[in-house]
Amino acid sequence: MDRPVLPMTTDTAQDIELAITAQGFTPLGWFHLTGEDDMPAMPDGTPAVTAMLVGNAGAEMWQRFADACDPQHDLLDDWSRNVLTDLANRLGATARFPFEKPPLPFQRWAARTGCVHTSPLGMSIHPVFGLWHAYRAAFAFAEHIPLPSGTPSASPCNDCADKPCLSTCPVGAFSGTAYDVPACAAHITTTDGTDCLDLGCRARRACPVGRDYIYDPAQARFHMTAFARAWTNII
Repeated sequence: MDRPVLPMTTDTAQDIELAITAQGFTPLGWFHLTGEDDMPAMPDGTPAVTAMLVGNAGAEMWQRFADACDPQHDLLDDWSRNVLTDLANRLGATARFPFEKPPLPFQRWAARTGCVHTSPLGMSIHPVFGLWHAYRAAFAFAEHIPLPSGTPSASPCNDCADKPCLSTCPVGAFSGTAYDVPACAAHITTTDGTDCLDLGCRARRACPVGRDYIYDPAQARFHMTAFARAWTNII
């Protein structure tokens, strides 16, 4: 039996976004693909034509993961792969993930959406969600889907004279041009780094944009612990 596929209509992009939101995820931008985007072909070998990035912002995705799994033992990547693969199938798309090997160019795709800018920390900053969003998948479609209209936004960092994100890190890991990952990771494994471990990166929290979407302590500690383990194997 063929899987149900959302019919392509003038409201298709909006319908897809609503379906993603209904699963606790956040639509994070569309773009039409070119040969320079390095999007893998569809399962039947035909080129992908339209893509949208799917991620999280705010607490909804985390709460659904925590309700369905044990964050102490289960992997967010596994859960999101299962949920988003099923959703993509129902929408007639193919889901691609940032943890695939070889890695896919999610940051380049994010720039293609026109929805984000590069912050002084090197992270992508969204005009609404600030630094508190993340990419969980890209949905690739074989169809040319008319994209939602919108005006590209300017970087919110342009009007931020103080740039507190660059002066808040306890170990000066951010210079504005580089990120000292080993220093950051080592710091959060010490007692002096408990604040960053329990509440999330202090530099990230200093940003005034998107403060309504700051991760709650459980979500922040989950991500910071995973980061520390990946770099130090201490926690």
